[in-house]
Amino acid sequence: MGTGQGTAAPGSAGHGSAGPQNAVAAGLRGFARYFQGVMGADAYAKYLEHHSAAGQGTPPMGEREFWRDRTDRQDSNPQGRCC
Repeated sequence: MGTGQGTAAPGSAGHGSAGPQNAVAAGLRGFARYFQGVMGADAYAKYLEHHSAAGQGTPPMGEREFWRDRTDRQDSNPQGRCC
């Protein structure tokens, strides 16, 4: 009796309904990351990773400058894309 086992209500051993909710939330977060990747929302993060890996001697562009440059390049060099 002194071990503390058997004192909790059935089904409350740390699992309960939070497990399926956490799984759904994790699935939604994964889908959101995938969707952002498809839409290009993670392009700036990828640019920063590439910039640091390439060992550039200049500081990276700011996020606003990056998106302006990206938009200008897409406008001057249109390629097949959905929109």
